[in-house]
Amino acid sequence: MRRRLGNAADAADLAHDAFLRLLVTPRRFDGPPEARLYLRTMANGLCVDLWRRRQVEAAWLEALAAQPESFAPSSEQQAIVLQTLQDIDAMLQGISPKAARAFVLAVGCEMTDKEVAAELGVSTRMVRKYVAQAMLLCMQMEAHHNVRG
Repeated sequence: MRRRLGNAADAADLAHDAFLRLLVTPRRFDGPPEARLYLRTMANGLCVDLWRRRQVEAAWLEALAAQPESFAPSSEQQAIVLQTLQDIDAMLQGISPKAARAFVLAVGCEMTDKEVAAELGVSTRMVRKYVAQAMLLCMQMEAHHNVRG
C-alpha cells in the first residue's frame, strides 16, 4: 500500500482500517493465499475510497477558495460540509452511473428533467425515477446520521 499511496502514514491508516474491519466482521479463510487475496482486494478498495475522498475534498476546497472571505464558513461548518459531500459521493457509488449523473445534474446543476433526459438519452420519467432513487438514499443517509447523533 505504501508504494500505491506514496507515503507510510496513509498506508498505516488504511492497514489499520483493514484490520479493524476484520476484527468487526471476522472471516475464515481456507489458507494463506485466500487471506492474502481478500486483504489485497480490501486494500485496493480502501485506496480507491481514499482517493475519492481526496478528490471530493479538493473540489470542495477549490469551491471554497473561489468564495469571498466574508462568506467563508467556520472550520466546523467546513468539516460538516466536507463529510456530507463524502457521504453523498459514497452513496452515489452505490447506484447506477446514470442514476448518479441524473441526480447530480438535477440537484447539483439545477437542470430540468427535460434537460437531464436529453443529456442522458432517457425519458423524463426515467430521470424522475433516477432522482427519486438517489433522494431516497439521501434521506436514509440523513436519518442514519440523525440516529447516530
